[in-house]
Amino acid sequence: MDAAQMVRGVPLSTLCPKFLHTNSTSHTWPFSAIAELIDNAYDPDVNAKQIWIDKTQIKDMECLTFMDNGNGLSSDMMHMMLSFGYSDKKAVNGKHPIGMYGNGFKSGSMRLGQDAIVLSKSKNDLCVGMLSQTYLKKIGAKQITVPIISIKKPEAKHFSVMEEHLASLRDILDHSPFNTEEELLTELRAIESSCSSTGTRIIIWNLRRTTAGNMEFDFNTDRYDIRIPSDVLKSTTEPNQRPGRQDYSVPESEYSLRAYCSVLYMKPRMQINIRGQKVRTQLISKSLAHIAREMYKPFFVKQKIPITFGYNTKSKEHYGLMMYHKNRLIKAYDRVGCQLNASNKQGIGVIGVIECNFLEPTHNKQDFDNTDKYRNTIRNVATKLEEYCKEIRFKRKNSNRSNNVPIEEEEKRPDQNWAQCDKCQQWRRMPDGINNDKLPEEWFCYMNPDPQFRRCETMEEPEDSDSEQPTNPKTYKIQEKEEKKKQEEMKEFKKFQEEKRQRELLLKAESLRRLKEEREWRKMTSTPNTPQTPGKGASASGVSTSSSQPVITAVFSLLTPSRRKRLQPTTPQNEAKRQKLDGLKRKLVTDMSPSSSTTPPTPVPYKDLNIDDNLLEGSSTPAPTEPTLHPVGVRTESDPKVPVYGMAFSHAALEARSTGNYAMEEMRDKCTQMQGPRVKDEEEMNSSTAANDGAKVMEEGMISIIQAQEEQDQLMELLQSVSNERDSFKEKVKELHKQLELEKQCADCQTAREKAEKLSREKEALLETHSRHNQEHAKHFEDLTCRLERSSNEVKQLEEEKATISAECEKNKSSLTELKNKMADLLNCTK
Repeated sequence: MDAAQMVRGVPLSTLCPKFLHTNSTSHTWPFSAIAELIDNAYDPDVNAKQIWIDKTQIKDMECLTFMDNGNGLSSDMMHMMLSFGYSDKKAVNGKHPIGMYGNGFKSGSMRLGQDAIVLSKSKNDLCVGMLSQTYLKKIGAKQITVPIISIKKPEAKHFSVMEEHLASLRDILDHSPFNTEEELLTELRAIESSCSSTGTRIIIWNLRRTTAGNMEFDFNTDRYDIRIPSDVLKSTTEPNQRPGRQDYSVPESEYSLRAYCSVLYMKPRMQINIRGQKVRTQLISKSLAHIAREMYKPFFVKQKIPITFGYNTKSKEHYGLMMYHKNRLIKAYDRVGCQLNASNKQGIGVIGVIECNFLEPTHNKQDFDNTDKYRNTIRNVATKLEEYCKEIRFKRKNSNRSNNVPIEEEEKRPDQNWAQCDKCQQWRRMPDGINNDKLPEEWFCYMNPDPQFRRCETMEEPEDSDSEQPTNPKTYKIQEKEEKKKQEEMKEFKKFQEEKRQRELLLKAESLRRLKEEREWRKMTSTPNTPQTPGKGASASGVSTSSSQPVITAVFSLLTPSRRKRLQPTTPQNEAKRQKLDGLKRKLVTDMSPSSSTTPPTPVPYKDLNIDDNLLEGSSTPAPTEPTLHPVGVRTESDPKVPVYGMAFSHAALEARSTGNYAMEEMRDKCTQMQGPRVKDEEEMNSSTAANDGAKVMEEGMISIIQAQEEQDQLMELLQSVSNERDSFKEKVKELHKQLELEKQCADCQTAREKAEKLSREKEALLETHSRHNQEHAKHFEDLTCRLERSSNEVKQLEEEKATISAECEKNKSSLTELKNKMADLLNCTK
């Protein structure tokens, strides 16, 4: 290695020629290398209006050529372009440069071929530069050298250069396809063929080939396109391929340069021509169907970022995010969110367009740096994409319920049509109904049907602003909330119905249990009590029954002392004034097993009967809230130690036991249930009179129970009639629901008719507008016809005048000839 160059005694870093190939490997996809060269022409420092990409053959070598009609390069700018890492591009008139690393031309050109020559013509300079790996190998260079010349005084076949550029000129002529000055001048003059006095022309030769020796590009399948063969496409890393995506359909933009250039810029401002034919660029955000606009506000930027969603009108197989950076496409058809699920049809055919100027692209401009900002952006955009799909399906379902064709399967047309003028490169919006595919190949502003934008001098029609552009309303969310609310209400209603049904079943079970107990009680009390003599199971001072019958031994009240009062002795008059038991309200229920008296039954409170007082007609006394039950202590002779609970139904027994006992509180109801202490001793029974009174009380209780049973049967019948009436009401409610549904359907039909009338009126308005425009066009055409006729008449008059003048000239010539002859004769005569 030669001695290193020094600056202030410090050696400079150098670049090995092998770095040219190493640097080019960043472009695994050939079209990304071509895009770098297109970006250089698009950037504001060059500001080309047109670029031509072609394949040519120079001295039996296949070459790629790139020519633009931009501002051109000076020799200094040429040197910076052929060096590494120099980029001083700045925004001009709001147009931001795409290049930022100062590496695009080197990596892109060396990816396409081994050698490249650049010829540029600016206002004040003609210069030529060469970047060649073959040249560096032949001269055995240890560092990258770039021959550059600045041409002075160009002539037809020769030109002159400065003395310091003579070595560069010799190297260019020796190691490039152009071996004479005349050939270089010919290529420089080709720039002027672009109808511009300035521009740049790049020629790349020794194009890359496959391991089989074939060209990396296919120039034969389509004579107006440059394609990548399928075997080469499979060997390259496809920019949008993701693991596990077996359903992935390769978009045309991945193997067709024409298709790729049509979407390369979000809003194209430069005309691209490939192999002699113009690329029909797309305004991608306006060429979709069912367009909706969302706003995304990352926390790390100040302004909201617009996101446009819509359906692809060309192929439902090609969908995903189109992610741009400074108007340049970085990632195409990148599927996110619900689109990654192959089994889920949601999101199929949907394209999202977003300009991510807040993210950092990789140096080959085919992806973004995988940072937190990028991941958050993808996650939020995926959420908004799913919301858009749900909203579109919801609207479609509500607008046309009879249409069963999925929205992904139906044929679609763009919501708007835009055309680009080939002269001023401005975009003009076309009226509805015009098919862009039927427009002429070359379209200019004066062809615009809208007279307001029929001149190139008129500013471009603004796109919908943020305030005018409606965002995507989430009507499906409102519907989901309503449905969720209805489901919760239905769930609560079902729960209430189930609880009600369980309560009814419990009440029925309780009623059956009571009925069974009453029947057992009747059987048990059907045999009259027979007192026994002392010595046969009973003491001399008590009252006894048979072994299976209870014996009433004592009655006590457990009421508080403050409410106790002594009962008056029972008289026949008092007995005559006693009220009759009032049906079911006078019934006191207790559990008593006829077979065994060992387990005390549980008294049932009155409120658990769940009986409505309004249903009990003929009741003379209002029902108590809950009667007080006082079980009476009894026992059987067979087991004197085990107490059981019985009932007392009259005041006679209480009066018979007035000595040593407290009086019970007189109740509203004549049927009173008492509670007493345990049976203490059989010796406490003083006389058989108490036993007789107890038997009498039992008989009266049985009569009351029978009456209560009859009233209960009546009540059950009444409840059954109420249940039947409830069922009839349910049927009526169902019929009312059906009528309501029919009325709702009628209302929907009325709404549909109103919409149809509205659409009809809009159609008539559009037809009137169209007819008015046609009239204006016809009038304009008539004016032009009249002008043309006047012009033709004037031309005829001028031609007639010309013929007259010509005849006069001929006459004058002949008279002049005669005069000349006469003068000659006179002169001869004088001589």
